[in-house]
Amino acid sequence: MSQNPTKILETLEGVVTSAKSQKTITVSVKRTVKHPKYSKVMRRETTLRVHDEKGEAREGDLVAITASRPISKTKHFRLVQILKRMETV
Repeated sequence: MSQNPTKILETLEGVVTSAKSQKTITVSVKRTVKHPKYSKVMRRETTLRVHDEKGEAREGDLVAITASRPISKTKHFRLVQILKRMETV
């Protein structure tokens, strides 16, 4: 009767800030939080290391990432898809 339900993972969106390493990109994720006491809305930014298996993301791209098992000491996210490419001049 009781089956193991599949875990729904949260997908985050962010901008690639560095794509210099092989199979690793650095993504900046911006979010807004409400101050618990003063109720002011504040902007916060988190920098995450993301596993990019094919090495297809470039700096400035808008990407979707999701949490995964630890891949290395600092990588706990993987690339889902590239939402928007950065235009080259």
